[in-house]
Amino acid sequence: MAKDTVVESPELPWMRERRFPIRHVIPFALCHLAVLGAVFTGVTWQAVALCVGLYFLRMFAVTAGYHRYFAHRSFKTSRVFQFVLAFLATSSAQKGVLWWAAHHRRHHKFSDQEGDVHSPVREGFLWSHVGWLFVAGSEETDFDRIRDFAKYPELRFLNDWQLLPPTLLALACIAVAGLPGLFIGFFASTVLLWHGTFVINSLAHVWGTRRFETTDTSRNNLWLALITLGEGWHNNHHRHQASCRQGFYWWEIDVTYYVLWTLSKLGVVWDLRPVPEKILEEGRQADLARRQGAPAIDPAE
Repeated sequence: MAKDTVVESPELPWMRERRFPIRHVIPFALCHLAVLGAVFTGVTWQAVALCVGLYFLRMFAVTAGYHRYFAHRSFKTSRVFQFVLAFLATSSAQKGVLWWAAHHRRHHKFSDQEGDVHSPVREGFLWSHVGWLFVAGSEETDFDRIRDFAKYPELRFLNDWQLLPPTLLALACIAVAGLPGLFIGFFASTVLLWHGTFVINSLAHVWGTRRFETTDTSRNNLWLALITLGEGWHNNHHRHQASCRQGFYWWEIDVTYYVLWTLSKLGVVWDLRPVPEKILEEGRQADLARRQGAPAIDPAE
């Protein structure tokens, strides 16, 4: 006799209850206020250089590591570089590597449907941008959804001690550039990185164009792609999430992919998963139809 199929319930209790403990909100607010410390210490070129460098380094770690590697396994690498990516991404103070990837896998399973924890079309901008992060219960890691990487003790350690990497980075910024390095190099870059990452949740499903018909409202947006090193090609990504490349065509700027491609030539990463030719052709036909005046693809209701 065949076993009964277990259907996962999309509902999460914490999404229904929506309690916002003050201890979840205060650290986030204080990090924003800490940037104002530069009013008293001044702003140096070293601090600005740190800010810019740490924004792009950690954005790459989040997009290549947390997203394309841990959430989607779109390429392979060594256990050592796997840890390096996880450590750098965790220094962004966007919670633990297993937490991040597990939540993102859930997003793809229920994208813009019941169970999607940060859908802007269902819950609005503020909730999808930051609100869901502060709810009691949202901080728990769904280990069942990330069993493939949860087996590594070093990743579990980073997930449990998620404040260690950003703390060490903050101390390094002080050592390099003094207090301006802390306020601008660390805190300003961290705040900019947060919101640069969060706009994919809050804007990439409502602002941009749709090339592919998907079951959600994902969109492609050049401006979001630029500030996130390629993540703004969101409709592409939701059409084929396993691809290492999110800018499917040569004119779609995808800096994260360029760096990963370079690392693959150096042997640091390998087996970058491509976009299937049938999907590329589907996209070409969709672009051609749009140029010939076909109506825009409406998001699924």
